[in-house]
Amino acid sequence: MQTAAATLETPTELKSLAKNWWLVLLRGIVSILFGLLAFFWPGLTLFTLVLLYGAFALVDGVIALASAFGKERPAPTWWLILIGIAGIGAGIITFFWPGLTAVVLVLFIGAWALAHGIFEIIGAIKLRKEIDNEWWLILAGVISVLFGLLVLIFPGAGALGLIWAIGAYAIAFGVLLVGLSFRLRKHRPEEPAEPEKAAAA
Repeated sequence: MQTAAATLETPTELKSLAKNWWLVLLRGIVSILFGLLAFFWPGLTLFTLVLLYGAFALVDGVIALASAFGKERPAPTWWLILIGIAGIGAGIITFFWPGLTAVVLVLFIGAWALAHGIFEIIGAIKLRKEIDNEWWLILAGVISVLFGLLVLIFPGAGALGLIWAIGAYAIAFGVLLVGLSFRLRKHRPEEPAEPEKAAAA
């Protein structure tokens, strides 16, 4: 149980993440929506899904960078910066490298998920002494690593199987981020009270 002193002296990294908890929530919602789209879009092809995944990675990367460079942060969180760069890079490669086949694009997805998961785990380790239940972030990282390895090992699996795997991963990852966002919300620093206006002379 946290003491009042601990609340007032919230570590800088946790304080910054908690202040931008809604960005973590937004990443989770975007991920869940993408996963639901993968399951319920009738006639969705693997190539189209991969392009959508590129858009998802790009958006996720931008939001991660926004979280890393939040207000009142003396130094950005490097692991979030790497997640942001990886996502933006994956999105750009997906959209602007002409002639890539669906299988090659799937390999890019696997590599992105693997790197993404490693950085999430690193972030959870850095936060383990600052927040309870950091396992939300660790589990999100582990799921990303396992999904990335699965895709890299079996890139030529059936299109339907890959679509379901990508959709299930996106939903599970999104749910974990939503859970983490509400944990961070509880650690938001309290806004200082405005000084009372001086009485008129």
